[in-house]
Amino acid sequence: MKYTIGDFNKEFQDENTCLEDVFKRRYGNLKTCPKCKKDSTFYKVVDRKCYACQFCGHQLHPLAGTIFHKSPTPLKLWYYAIFLFSTSKNGVSAKELQRQLGVTYKTAWRMASQIRKLMRQDGDKLSGVVEADETYIGGYRKRGQGGKGKTPVLGLVERGGDVRAIVSSRETHLVLNHVKNNVEKGTAIMSDQFGVYKKLVKLGYGHDSVNHWRKEFVRNEVHTNTIEGFWGQLKRSIRGTYTFVSVKHLQSYVNEFAWRYNERNSENSIFSSLLQLAWKPSR
Repeated sequence: MKYTIGDFNKEFQDENTCLEDVFKRRYGNLKTCPKCKKDSTFYKVVDRKCYACQFCGHQLHPLAGTIFHKSPTPLKLWYYAIFLFSTSKNGVSAKELQRQLGVTYKTAWRMASQIRKLMRQDGDKLSGVVEADETYIGGYRKRGQGGKGKTPVLGLVERGGDVRAIVSSRETHLVLNHVKNNVEKGTAIMSDQFGVYKKLVKLGYGHDSVNHWRKEFVRNEVHTNTIEGFWGQLKRSIRGTYTFVSVKHLQSYVNEFAWRYNERNSENSIFSSLLQLAWKPSR
């Protein structure tokens, strides 16, 4: 579902509109005061980001515990930043947020970091046909796999479904644990010739592979093209938008692109889905 800048400006015209949206999302159509228990109407307190009961004055703070809590940045700018993250296929850098919002770089970086925290990889385990592969991000490559300074990332994608991408080493026990934590037993897993995947059969998974060293990329239904397509988008975006991502923060950037990939077929707009996560108390 498309959601344009015109839709955004029409729906969220000012600070109060955004605050009212958070209030409704958190409390719904609240009719009874949780303190005095009377049927009440909550009104916006002047010059404050809260609502008060018309009888006892009990205040409700809709931003408490959310990524907006105690932030001096206008709520309309937060909403616009979330809109940019939802519509930018290649991600949004802190520098871009700084330019678009007119805030300091420090503020823009913090906002981007908080928004990425919403984009967690969760949900049901993958099933059906799942492709498994690893890639390397950062550093530079001279010869062979990996290359000095590169960080390995394990990817698992259900064909036609979701992806899971985890910053992790290629050690056998770690790779197998990630598979067990993210893929249903009995699932058919397609991979390349990386030796660790041969152990999947003993763990109760189906397994088949293609040999990239021999220029074999597709054999009937056996291939890893889906996960490699995801890697391509991830790497192009990091190089083009962020240039460099430190190992410390790499997982949050990987989460961002995995979350956006997993929302591609959602009935709701990506903006609506991300906003739905933003008003919930921080996890």
